[in-house]
Amino acid sequence: MFEKAERLKQLPPYLFKEIDRKKAEIKAKGVDIIDLGVGDPDLPTPRHIIEEMKRAVEDPANHRYPSYSGMNDFKTAVADWYRERFGVDLDPGREVVSLIGSKEGLAHVPLAFVNPGDLTLVPSPAYPVYHIATLFAGGQSYFMPLLSKNNYLPDLKEIPESVAKQARLLFMNYPNNPTAAVADIAFFDRVAAFAKKYDIMVCHDAAYTEMAFDGYQPPSFLQADGAKDVGMEFHSLSKTFNMTGWRIGFAVGNEKAVEGLGAVKSNVDSGVFQAVQMAGIKALRGDNSCVKEMNRVYQERRDIMVEGLRDAGLEAAVPKATFYLWVKAPEGSTSTQIAGRLLEEAGVVVTPGNGFGEPGEGYFRIALTQKKQRLSEALERIKGMRL
Repeated sequence: MFEKAERLKQLPPYLFKEIDRKKAEIKAKGVDIIDLGVGDPDLPTPRHIIEEMKRAVEDPANHRYPSYSGMNDFKTAVADWYRERFGVDLDPGREVVSLIGSKEGLAHVPLAFVNPGDLTLVPSPAYPVYHIATLFAGGQSYFMPLLSKNNYLPDLKEIPESVAKQARLLFMNYPNNPTAAVADIAFFDRVAAFAKKYDIMVCHDAAYTEMAFDGYQPPSFLQADGAKDVGMEFHSLSKTFNMTGWRIGFAVGNEKAVEGLGAVKSNVDSGVFQAVQMAGIKALRGDNSCVKEMNRVYQERRDIMVEGLRDAGLEAAVPKATFYLWVKAPEGSTSTQIAGRLLEEAGVVVTPGNGFGEPGEGYFRIALTQKKQRLSEALERIKGMRL
């Protein structure tokens, strides 16, 4: 009766649909499922942020429509945080826009800059929104494979010049989901130079820069030489402060890029609830010890899982950032096969790497979003399998 639009028909299969079906099937048998598939923090939002939200909700001034581009105080807090954290100067009025979570901004930016038939450069494997947003704007994705031999960085030299000349946007994400790879400023310098040469806008998804271990501090793309001339960075409070359900983030960088994204947003949403923005201000300006403590917890979980997986005969690198492990499937198993076996034989949910893109075949992703006791239990179950 109701024919779906072509843009919906083009969508790839939903990554978790088959996993959800199998989970329900296994649960129906009474199996205790340990879900390591979804990247949603299990730790609570820090108390001082919650208390600020409570206070702000009680103020009737926050019950009305917010500013489309974000409260000036929130955008100023973002600019101050960028200066302190990365040494990057931003104009809060022209180079910052608030987002209903960074995913929303990433999904909308192609609508501002991609015309039907235009190309975008999309990493693979990757968070699916980059490709889907391109499809929704009528564009086409040129996939840049992220391979272990290149430390999961796209090889810009492998992009044909004819493609580069047609490309409007380049998406990237470091620290990376799903591979947990990191990038340095030297790589960002190369990306900025490439983008300037071919007049491409860079869209850097930096959601995981504050989730890092062993003293490592991931850089911002905007620290690269000329970065602000060629693009912008998308950030979220979701992972940094365990605020996934709160839906607040921001995009910063090139004034024209921010303006274009803001123009789309002003026509499709009415901004972020002011009380949430005030809680965001508290998070950005508050005591950073909560972030350090959360990273300590994730680092402990990381070490438990990496050691246990290696004891089980699985190859897992030690990530410097994110709360993901990118694990090589056993010899002779595909990503889907090993994910299926782990669920059926051990009751452990992981995400098959090929669900993030073809180059992810042969890997699976584990999210460190369970308490260490549950992780240890998952490891015991895995060790009981014949891998």
